[in-house]
Amino acid sequence: MNIRLTLRILGALLLFLSAALLLPIPFSLYYNDGALPALLLASGVTLAVGLALFYFCRSQRELSLRDGFAIVTFGWVIYSLFGALPFIFSGAIPSSLDACFETMSGFTTTGATILVQVESLPKSLLLWRALTHWLGGMGIIVMSLAILPMLGVGGMQLFRAEVPGPTADRLKPRIQDTAKLLWGVYVLLTSAEVVLLMFGGMSFFDALCHAFATLATGGFSTRNASVGAYNSAYIDGVITLFMFLAGVNFSLHYQALRGRLGEFWRNEEFRVYLGVTLFATLAVMWFNHGTVYSSLFDNLRYSSFQVSSILTTTGFGTADYELWPVASQYLLVFLMFIGGCAGSTGGGIKVARMLLLFKHAHVQLFRLIHPRAVRLVKLGTMPVNHDVMQSILGFFALYMGIFVFASFLMAASGQDLVTAGTSVIATLGNIGPGLGMVGPTDHYGHVAPFGKGVLIVCMLLGRLELFTVLVLIFPTFWRK
Repeated sequence: MNIRLTLRILGALLLFLSAALLLPIPFSLYYNDGALPALLLASGVTLAVGLALFYFCRSQRELSLRDGFAIVTFGWVIYSLFGALPFIFSGAIPSSLDACFETMSGFTTTGATILVQVESLPKSLLLWRALTHWLGGMGIIVMSLAILPMLGVGGMQLFRAEVPGPTADRLKPRIQDTAKLLWGVYVLLTSAEVVLLMFGGMSFFDALCHAFATLATGGFSTRNASVGAYNSAYIDGVITLFMFLAGVNFSLHYQALRGRLGEFWRNEEFRVYLGVTLFATLAVMWFNHGTVYSSLFDNLRYSSFQVSSILTTTGFGTADYELWPVASQYLLVFLMFIGGCAGSTGGGIKVARMLLLFKHAHVQLFRLIHPRAVRLVKLGTMPVNHDVMQSILGFFALYMGIFVFASFLMAASGQDLVTAGTSVIATLGNIGPGLGMVGPTDHYGHVAPFGKGVLIVCMLLGRLELFTVLVLIFPTFWRK
């Protein structure tokens, strides 16, 4: 591995982070919230470290695939460490572990929080908290692809290591153009949601923070009661729509902007994603009817919001679903494993992987009946490569294995069975709220330090889809 070049690119990423840390400053000045010194100091420290790495770590060698894995993984780690500095320097989150937990939760778009009183934070830090979602949502590494030519290296290695889903979908021959297109769609959808939320009565500040969290499928809110604090059917509807859109493959949004709306329906993964959303919403409404909501409109409003929030791994809340029937809760937990579409900002296993797993199981059953038949697994009209299918099977086995092992560790740290299991899937799937002591009206502040460490690792593994991180533990990765 080219350690010097890896450190140089990590230094470049820190330079970008130091600039991003300055973005909340106008809000700090406007609201006079007292966080200005902390933001300036955090930006200065990040800038100094970034300049040192960028200047002193020069290399003439080219970037390799293993360098890409290391840059993506360590890039997320250092962003969570340096991104936590404003919380630590301001005293808003005195504990370094808690600050790193909150920031890792932000950059991985998990939305799990240790904060008891969110509204007590300075406005600029609330914006920074939401901004970590927005930057992490599409992937800070993907954004850096547009500037990698200045470093004299290619970016496909990083793109393959970072982009969520079974395969990386390139929209343009040049990877830098792909990154720019993805971010263009991202900014456009974010801007549209800000405007629509302001029409519903939200302030510009709240609309901006919630749009950042929605399009990134993050879930950090500026209010203790999350979106439910606004008690607005219009706001619920807007956020439900944009959560659904954020869970869609962003390449489809790009095609739609070019006038190819039919690409949505021609995409099999999207059709399944839409079907799961509609089925889950109707099922939850059925279970909630009469026992929770007597009004059909209220039932539709709250059920559709929570289904979209959990399926897309956003984690916003407008209702305490722990008060819902057990069948509704069970269905929501199942949705936590599925997640959004490949190529979206959502977490989880992904709809494409789940679809292909079911198709693979169907083919195996078919072959038992017709052993001489030749039947391929297809996604849409395209046959799925054997290597891709093997990768998906390996991913699913690892995902479930990590879920079981991490749940055991959480139980060993003193959590009850429901809390241990749902806290792991809520962080591994980058969702945020779970059940039990980490339910939609609770927080993660009470979790023991060991448990927080386990969940931080789960957040990182889930956001980078396991392989990118786990490959680093193999001794052969570090050998020449």
